[in-house]
Amino acid sequence: MRYALISDIHANLPALQSVLRDIAAREGVDATYHLGDLVGYAPWPNEVVEMLVAFAIPGVAGNYDSTVATDYKHCGCQYEDPRQEELSHLSYAWTREHVSARTKALLGALPFRIDIRPDGGHAAGPTVMLLHGNQTLNTVYVHADRSDAFLAKMGGSLGARAGDVVCFGHTHVPWHREIEGVHYVNTGSVGRPKDGDPRASYVLVSVTASGVAADIVRVEYDVESAAHAILASDLPDEFADHLRQGGARPTARA
Repeated sequence: MRYALISDIHANLPALQSVLRDIAAREGVDATYHLGDLVGYAPWPNEVVEMLVAFAIPGVAGNYDSTVATDYKHCGCQYEDPRQEELSHLSYAWTREHVSARTKALLGALPFRIDIRPDGGHAAGPTVMLLHGNQTLNTVYVHADRSDAFLAKMGGSLGARAGDVVCFGHTHVPWHREIEGVHYVNTGSVGRPKDGDPRASYVLVSVTASGVAADIVRVEYDVESAAHAILASDLPDEFADHLRQGGARPTARA
């Protein structure tokens, strides 16, 4: 089985549209799932959620999704300096003001975790586990520099065994690592990359009898149209710069 995993769209409709076109043009993709953070930082929160509904793409709740849905006091984001914290609060306030009641309800209905059993529930085959952050909270950042011990503890808490795949987003930087036979895959970000590459990112995970493969895919999209839409809105202009720079000088961790 081959799965397309998309995450951290952050209300960037042009990026999502380009990624879904790229997935549709590929042969052998059995299903597409999202790993959360559908809204925030760009001006299309309702449109992004509706597109995922229209394409029947299931997924899990990111921190931005669950906090917006519950009117929490902040987005659960991580800050590196006072300006980033200010920008994050501005984005969160804008998003809460502009999401529809239907969008809030859809965000609130997203589960924390999804387990996929490619071989069916009747067989003791591999499990593909979908999260946003880690096994405890969708606000925990699982960066590529996390130790093997940290990841092994995460996998153990999830009940992961050799051959299983633990998938997550939240950091906006894609990577893949194997520890004791368990694969850990970060999808990167569709709509707000932070690795200096402005292209959208997603991952193709293949689970077959020969093992697990995780291919990071980068997709060109009309970054300028997204940037201009941000500039035309009352969102902070820095969010347009972030898209153009691929997060080379990040404004916030979302």
